[in-house]
Amino acid sequence: MKIIPSLLAAASFACLSAVPTLAADKPSDPQIAHIAYTAGVIDIDAARLALSKTKNKDVKSFAQSMEKDHEAVNEQALALVKKLNVTPEDNATSQALTKAAKDKQAELSKLDGAAFDKAYIDNEVAYHKQVNGALKTLLIPSAENKQLKGLLETGLKLFEGHQQHAEHMAMELK
Repeated sequence: MKIIPSLLAAASFACLSAVPTLAADKPSDPQIAHIAYTAGVIDIDAARLALSKTKNKDVKSFAQSMEKDHEAVNEQALALVKKLNVTPEDNATSQALTKAAKDKQAELSKLDGAAFDKAYIDNEVAYHKQVNGALKTLLIPSAENKQLKGLLETGLKLFEGHQQHAEHMAMELK
């Protein structure tokens, strides 16, 4: 479960282009949990990279919020997974997210200053759009456990706020 809300959180690094491939094969709850966990960890890592590179106070504040919110959601998800005795199941989507995140992190790591800030925030916008879309159209509808579904729905509301915040920041960084 920790994974599930984190999927939303993942908004910063990877591209969820692999998620639509699950549409033909509805993901199981353990797969959804792994995807969400992976995505959450990715967004936390992105926030930490931003905190280590940015000098912009607004970008720093945004990254701190991403780190804090996604860690909190991950803790809730982890507690739910434990309570439900669910073992997250690795899958092609989680693996694709991880690879895309590594590639994006390498790309962002080469940037500094305003170029980094703009690329980081633009990536947060794009990733939150992808994650939120995947939550709405695939992960929430596919979740069978009511508690898991509820956690995903709660996460979606939070992550839609993250997307709006990132979109606002992207306009300011032009």
